[in-house]
Amino acid sequence: MGHRPVTLFTGQWADLPLEKLAAMAGRDGWGYDGLELACWGDHFDVQRALADESYCRGRRDLLAKHGLSCWAISNHLVGQAVCDPIDSRHQSIVPVRVWGDGDPEGVRRRAAEEMTATAHAAAKLGVKVVNGFTGSSIWHKLYFFPPTSAAEIDVGYADFAHRWNPILDEFDKAGVRFALEVHPTEIAYDIHTTRRAIEAVGGRRAFGFNFDPSHLLWQGVDPVKFIDAFGDRIYHAHMKDVARSLDGESSILGSHLAFGDHRRGWDFRSPGRGEVDFEGIVRALNRVGYAGPMSVEWEDSAMAREHGASEAGAFVRSVDFTPAGGAFDAAFAETGR
Repeated sequence: MGHRPVTLFTGQWADLPLEKLAAMAGRDGWGYDGLELACWGDHFDVQRALADESYCRGRRDLLAKHGLSCWAISNHLVGQAVCDPIDSRHQSIVPVRVWGDGDPEGVRRRAAEEMTATAHAAAKLGVKVVNGFTGSSIWHKLYFFPPTSAAEIDVGYADFAHRWNPILDEFDKAGVRFALEVHPTEIAYDIHTTRRAIEAVGGRRAFGFNFDPSHLLWQGVDPVKFIDAFGDRIYHAHMKDVARSLDGESSILGSHLAFGDHRRGWDFRSPGRGEVDFEGIVRALNRVGYAGPMSVEWEDSAMAREHGASEAGAFVRSVDFTPAGGAFDAAFAETGR
């Protein structure tokens, strides 16, 4: 048995009321230890948490009824709008109050206010980590044509720091940390850009990472190297799998094909059914002393999600293990005395 709690991220289940999902995921269902609550659907309402003194206790009680706890909440969708060039796609992911009249700078400002509110809502719920996205004003410039100067990229990192430092100030006040899920379309999407993002905010501890191997591996980034590089900033971990199926026709860029299309060059898989080396990841997490949740983010377009969630929880438990307390050969040394 592993030593870390195994949780389920509720983002892919936001169409279900939390009451129903908790019953499915808890002690009498799939046997998870907790839920990582998404700040959309009816799972966790940031504004209600701040306005209604009984709301957070109600969420905790609902989870506890099914033997579940909560160690982190996630607000990826609003976070995406803080730095992004805003277009019609964002309207479908942010709350009406954040979208407002759709003026891009207004959307970014209101998204930043909502992320600040999320930090204080997390504190009320009693969790220390908010997972999410940052967005990026320069992601679309990842291929340097038309010719893109270093100065233009510098401006993108400066924009990130300008928009996120005030948010991170509020995280510090709330005693909560922000964990960016390093991911395409964010200010950090691989190891080099992650180092640059840390530098942009002056190395402050409020800014760390929600480690998710699935977004690294298909790009060619070794998830274990990520853990080794940023171990002291891994504030949360997603257990998610991915598989590449490059066949000479498909591209690593996705070919403008939808997730689930068998012609794609890569796609997400249920944990244990893709290419991610979870054994190496568990050993690396043990090496850096990560003791937080192993949170299943379940996405597999070809599989029924109820089957997937049940199978994934059992898989993650099976691969996790408690690190050794000392050198394995110490016992032999004792006998020689």
